[in-house]
Amino acid sequence: MANEPDNAERVTETTPVMQSAFCGSLRSKKFFMIGVIPSAAEDYLDGSNHCWCSQTQQTIGPDGGMAQPEHCIAARSCYNSAFDA
Repeated sequence: MANEPDNAERVTETTPVMQSAFCGSLRSKKFFMIGVIPSAAEDYLDGSNHCWCSQTQQTIGPDGGMAQPEHCIAARSCYNSAFDA
């Protein structure tokens, strides 16, 4: 029928977003050089071990916790998946 959404729209509405290993807001200098979604802490960490949250632009996230790969995981209240469009 004309008023029904096409299949692509229907799938997008019902398909849950896959969770990435780390929050999509976690950033580091190394993050910008790898060109893929990070899958290991080493993908973020260089010699400085400096990371930040892109939401707050600080080393502390919106929930007050540290912005580090071991902390920026799905269990955190401010987590958002890197796969989320």
